[in-house]
Amino acid sequence: MAQRAIREYDGKAIFSKHWEKYFSGFHYGFKSVLVTSGAELKAKAEEHGFEWLKQEPLVAKPDMLFGKRGKNDLVLFKTNKPGDVTLADAAAWIDEKMSHTTTLLSGQHGQLTHFIVEPFTPHSQEQEYYISATTVGEDDVLYMSAEGGMEVEEGWDEKVNEVAIPINMNDADMEHAIKANIPSDIQAKDKESFISFAIQFFKFYRDMNFAYLEINPIVMLDNNEMAILDLVARLDDTAGFMMADSWGDIEYPTAFGMEDQSPEEKAIAEADSKSGASLKLTILNPLGRIWTMVAGGGASVVYADTIADLSGDVKELANYGEYSGGPTTGETKFYADTLIDLMTRHKDAKGRNKILIIGGAIANFTDVAKTFTGIIQSFEENVAKMKEHNVQIYVRRGGPNYEKGLKDIKEAADRLGLYIEVYGPETHVTDIVRMALEK
Repeated sequence: MAQRAIREYDGKAIFSKHWEKYFSGFHYGFKSVLVTSGAELKAKAEEHGFEWLKQEPLVAKPDMLFGKRGKNDLVLFKTNKPGDVTLADAAAWIDEKMSHTTTLLSGQHGQLTHFIVEPFTPHSQEQEYYISATTVGEDDVLYMSAEGGMEVEEGWDEKVNEVAIPINMNDADMEHAIKANIPSDIQAKDKESFISFAIQFFKFYRDMNFAYLEINPIVMLDNNEMAILDLVARLDDTAGFMMADSWGDIEYPTAFGMEDQSPEEKAIAEADSKSGASLKLTILNPLGRIWTMVAGGGASVVYADTIADLSGDVKELANYGEYSGGPTTGETKFYADTLIDLMTRHKDAKGRNKILIIGGAIANFTDVAKTFTGIIQSFEENVAKMKEHNVQIYVRRGGPNYEKGLKDIKEAADRLGLYIEVYGPETHVTDIVRMALEK
């Protein structure tokens, strides 16, 4: 599955287009515009059907594929002066935000270029709920919580109910599974409506070929009125050929802060867009000593944190990224070729060896031997450069065929004369970082 992120505006437009078919008994008043300047917003207000921009209090926020906009102070829903946000307020705020580089709490930075503007929805926190669905392995998983908003990720395990729904589960069993797992702390007056909405939401997610779909929060108002306040969506691009009419004119924008990607980062991003696997690469310091080739998004965070902690200098970490989701041998070789090329362009300033961490937890469905075959092929082609830069390799991996994968990569490195240490799931996932730095 090739997952491609879309704007919040486009995700809501898909909801609106198919609302009556999938969400009988509920009403969603889709009022939303996507603009690239304050002047465009003002011009939009003069068009037929958009008079509400001049008549209702507004909310404005960037629509550029990053979250936590509230925590980054990038949601305009009130002003310092008395009164609601007007058209003029929103236009001025958009122009001000576009006038300078924006740096997020995550460290990402860039220019804000696209904004979504909608009517403000008065509601209480008790009316906010959370719902999302995504693909995990061979199942779809539905997530539901009685608590929506910015804090739902804190204490996720306690707040969110998960329902695994196999692809071959019939509708009756699917509906039963969802009903049986509705969060118990949803308000009694909303419970039946939430059950109905959750079932219809999941059918919509699956039929529309979303790879990920999240509403946080969905607000349940009186008279079965629903308000989608924030939405995150990724589409299964492999289904694009048959979903053109259902999706409409969809844009796949570049993620915020990625406009200045290096050629290597762009090449990996391009490979990711064409793959059912996940291939990600961010170069943090091209002169860094420690390079990582990590399987899994969660593992990549753990390794990055461990390297920063144990090395005592975050600048030692050269890159951040992942290869996961069952990449082919060829995709894995391409990823490894790219990393090895980058790490062997510059000698370490202190004359030390370079370190390559090939890490990961225990895979669920990725064939470790198949991916390691791609890494071995890359070693064979790049062995001279790796020796020139004294690359030392530390491997920790588990999962399907991991014994063969570890055996093959150890034998290949020994045959090529490369330094390597290899460990399986009996070793703690980040112990190879400690070993590498102590060595």
